[in-house]
Amino acid sequence: MSARTSARTSNAEDAVDFERRKPPGPRAFLPWLFMLTGDVQDLIRGKTPLPWLGALGMAAFCALYATTVYAGLDRRSRPTRRCLVSLAGLAALTYALSIGYAGNWLLCFPLLSLATGIVVRRRQLGPLLLAYSGSAGIISGWRGGADDALIVGYGTVMSGLVTAAILSLFDTVAELRATRQELARTAVEKERLRFSRDLHDLLGHTMSVVVVKAEAVRRLAPRDLDAALGQAADIEAVGRQALTEIREAVTGYREGSLATELDRARSLLDASGIDAVVRRSGPPLPPQTEALLGWVVREGVTNVVRHSGAGQCEIEVRQEADQVRLEIVDDGNGVGSRSAGKAVPAARAGTGLKGLAERLAAAGGSLETGPAGRRGFRLAAALPVDGGDGMEDPMDVKGVRTA
Repeated sequence: MSARTSARTSNAEDAVDFERRKPPGPRAFLPWLFMLTGDVQDLIRGKTPLPWLGALGMAAFCALYATTVYAGLDRRSRPTRRCLVSLAGLAALTYALSIGYAGNWLLCFPLLSLATGIVVRRRQLGPLLLAYSGSAGIISGWRGGADDALIVGYGTVMSGLVTAAILSLFDTVAELRATRQELARTAVEKERLRFSRDLHDLLGHTMSVVVVKAEAVRRLAPRDLDAALGQAADIEAVGRQALTEIREAVTGYREGSLATELDRARSLLDASGIDAVVRRSGPPLPPQTEALLGWVVREGVTNVVRHSGAGQCEIEVRQEADQVRLEIVDDGNGVGSRSAGKAVPAARAGTGLKGLAERLAAAGGSLETGPAGRRGFRLAAALPVDGGDGMEDPMDVKGVRTA
């Protein structure tokens, strides 16, 4: 067991070490020109026919090889015509020198293959390498011997394949690194969006409750001090609960309870002077579904208190086959509703409804908002739930009427 763990640790360290390495640059491929040292010596000793022409061809080959290598390793110039023209010129010169001089000059083919592996690295690479290898073998067998043909042909294929494989591996590592950075950036953006939504919903609802309760204290204080103190105690409790929820939102572990949110909604509507009717039916829901529906109740009731001017609000939760629906309907002049022929601008809803729609869509649900008849506003959320027998047993049916 320890040997396996040690092997895995070693492999992980090797992978990290390889990822940190930089891909080979042009200087790593230029020393391969020393393969042509024997041809240079023949030129110097005068063993090559027309040495001036051979020297000119050798200089042109080295220049084209260096140009092709530098251009092929540059991401900006590799796809350009300049790079391909340089490679084509190198190939033409290789064939000319190999056919004209044979011997050690056949080693130009492995260098041509290496340069091709740097530039191409695509499906066209295989046919090109096979063409180079076949040509090198034919020329070598024609001007030299069968043994030389095998060695030169094999070296031609392998030099291009190995070069392309190494460079492609480094390209893949670079793409994976860029993808990892993009995923990390996306995760940070999602977390920021989650936090902004949670903070908006939490503070918006809490501030609405505090404002309504404070107004109730102001109204009740001259007439009923005990009732005013009760409302003040509620403000304190709401503030403490808000602090706890904000801490949970920061850490990302907040899961609201639908029953708790319904009770808070009833209390907030009651304190606002709005008749509240809350109905809930169906079997227990999964925690994530309850948490999402709790957000819907929180945002919907906050909008009713802030914008509607309603006298009555109905909240209903019911399960239908494979989904659960939550509806909040008021009779006021809220966002999207119509009163006296005039529509209240939807911009007054802020970003809460948009955030809710995005949350529900991410969970496979939907959110519908719009006028509820001639007067009032309707918010309906639907979420999928797992299985069930489709029975709807009443769990909690309550109605609260305020003065």
